[in-house]
Amino acid sequence: MVLARSVAYSQIRPDTTAIAINEHDGTHDFDFELGTWTTSLKRLRHPLTGSADWVEYSGTTTVRKVWNGRANLVELDVTGTAGHIEALSLRLYNPESRQWSLNFSSVSSGTMSQPTVGRFTDGRGEFIDQETFNGRIILVRFIISEITVDSCHFEQAFSDDNGKTWEVNWVASDTRIKSKG
Repeated sequence: MVLARSVAYSQIRPDTTAIAINEHDGTHDFDFELGTWTTSLKRLRHPLTGSADWVEYSGTTTVRKVWNGRANLVELDVTGTAGHIEALSLRLYNPESRQWSLNFSSVSSGTMSQPTVGRFTDGRGEFIDQETFNGRIILVRFIISEITVDSCHFEQAFSDDNGKTWEVNWVASDTRIKSKG
């Protein structure tokens, strides 16, 4: 699923080609996150069941630039009462659509998930896709917010009613690890 974005048009040519103005080049939207972070994570153990059973993890996230910033690789390594999570996200920028795709994989699956796709607007990233979860078609939304030089917030939510309501099931807060020197 691709997020729609309104575009302001400065003129319409006789051949009906629209010229967009004020388009944001998002190539470097994730530059804020390059480096190593302490990660506090909690996830809902059984999403979309009415459960309120959360499990907590802590560890690190490392983000590296790939393709001169047009992509980046995120490595998550956290441990908690429910075990250990090793995961990665390959984020790819599409200059034509000016959108990012976030492609997630865990050590346990060994495959990339369906990418969430979206962009940053006013310092907030929103990414959405449609997936199958427990035999049902759902929407998945991933939001990146509260971005500062030394911290950021991530939140994933599921919707099984086509986006009318959302259930948050993954919340992470990252704090930058200062380099010694």
